[in-house]
Amino acid sequence: MEFARIKLAGRSIEELQEICNQIREIAKKYGVSCRGPIPLPTKKLRVQTLKTPCGDGTGHGNATWDRWEMRIHRRIVDIGSNERALRRVVRIPIPEGVKIEIELKEKYEHK
Repeated sequence: MEFARIKLAGRSIEELQEICNQIREIAKKYGVSCRGPIPLPTKKLRVQTLKTPCGDGTGHGNATWDRWEMRIHRRIVDIGSNERALRRVVRIPIPEGVKIEIELKEKYEHK
């Protein structure tokens, strides 16, 4: 038995959660097993820059820094490989800031 592993990544938690809810509704509608959304660790991308172009900072010997951070949230959803359900999943409108990856895998047995 195969299942489809759907990996989602994006900056907005709300967008990811909305897509996950749509996938779960599709799985429920077609009677397909569904696991997830499973949250993965959030990547934090940090950048620090000097505020002044000359590099002197505030003039008192202390450099003044701007600190920027972008968080990338990730989720995994596993659904059974029903052909009709997968076609519906592929048709879900994906926002521009969200990356989605779908792959088919063999189902493993729990020990």
